[in-house]
Amino acid sequence: MAKLEGIRIRNFRSLQDVTLGRLWHSDPSVEPLTSLTVVIGKNGVGKSSLFDAFGFLADCLRTNVEEACDMRGRGGFERIRSQGQKGPIVFELYYRESLVSRHITYGLEIDADQDGLPFVSMEVLGQRRKGLASGPPFFFFILSKGKGWAWKEEEVSDFGIESGQNWDDSIKEVVKKEDRKAEAVSLVSSSNLGVATVGSLKQHPRIAAFRQFLESWYLSYFTPDAARTLPVYGMHKHLNTHGDNLANVVQFMEREHKDRFQSILERIAERIPGIQRIDTEKTPDGRLLLRFHDRGFQAPFYVHQMSDGTLKLFAYLLLLENPTPPPFICIEEPENGLYHKLLATLAAEFRRYAEDNQAGSQLFVTTHQPYLVDALNPQEVWILEKGEDGFTTIRRASEDPLVVNLVAEGLPLGNLWFSDYLDAR
Repeated sequence: MAKLEGIRIRNFRSLQDVTLGRLWHSDPSVEPLTSLTVVIGKNGVGKSSLFDAFGFLADCLRTNVEEACDMRGRGGFERIRSQGQKGPIVFELYYRESLVSRHITYGLEIDADQDGLPFVSMEVLGQRRKGLASGPPFFFFILSKGKGWAWKEEEVSDFGIESGQNWDDSIKEVVKKEDRKAEAVSLVSSSNLGVATVGSLKQHPRIAAFRQFLESWYLSYFTPDAARTLPVYGMHKHLNTHGDNLANVVQFMEREHKDRFQSILERIAERIPGIQRIDTEKTPDGRLLLRFHDRGFQAPFYVHQMSDGTLKLFAYLLLLENPTPPPFICIEEPENGLYHKLLATLAAEFRRYAEDNQAGSQLFVTTHQPYLVDALNPQEVWILEKGEDGFTTIRRASEDPLVVNLVAEGLPLGNLWFSDYLDAR
């Protein structure tokens, strides 16, 4: 399964320039993102901005950059571009489709025209050449303001960006050149991502593979109130972002994947006393009720009677038992509404899932709860702080030798955070 090894974000809200993990031009000693990545920090340091950066990228693919700037209360391009900055919003992703495949780099620049309307000013996909262990990517997809080229051949135009070279200037040089192996691309609107359009064509499988990777990201905007709604009867394979089809997924799991569903019920029973069985009931008007059966009561409890914490824990376990899991899952502050002693258990469930060779998915979690961080190791934890200029800075907990040594001696990482050992010194 595809794995994101690093991401760089520039000029997005408080994230004026932050990098997590490894990029193609990183120092060789920089470690890639782990299967489980958890971001911590005080209020107002940029955790929500970082979570929304992933959501913004996904929204750009599903709609276009103009709509994405206005969605989810973002307020438009100028509201999400870092305050006082005039350059474009920039994303750089570094990932690989499997453990044996060559790394791929995706670059995206979003700017605004004279009327303030956002557009894709630059978009590129590149892959390291066969047989090379290092060096810059060679790009097989290059787009500038809705026009550019896509290479169908395995080997691409002899062009690469050297470390420190400007993306925009370098790509413009190759865009001016003609290449018989290249197919011209011209989009109807420069507000659309090229990978969304060209990635739907069979003749460009590498672009299609990246589109599928980005398209498959799952960002949890789960709310218990949404889960309490009564959906129309019918099975759903996947939990949607808000969780209002929770009962539909239960219906699917209890019919099509009984063993997996039984595993969820057993873990729920261990963690929430009294829960014996969870199932669904069809109403006369074709709606679907989610029922929780308690050992001490003959009649079931319905979803609208269950606590927020019970619904959240159940939804997360259901998500982690997805038979066809997404490659990348983002969850913001899962601790809200959960009993504190369940957080270490939830963290253990997260790691079990992320390290499952069959699932192979990555989990990206933001939290402000030390109990959850206690179950983690320094390589998995990233610390957000506010710099002197007001913008977000980020560093890995494992970069501090003192923290690494204290954890090795048996001190829980969450305790060190609570005691201010993870703060900048």
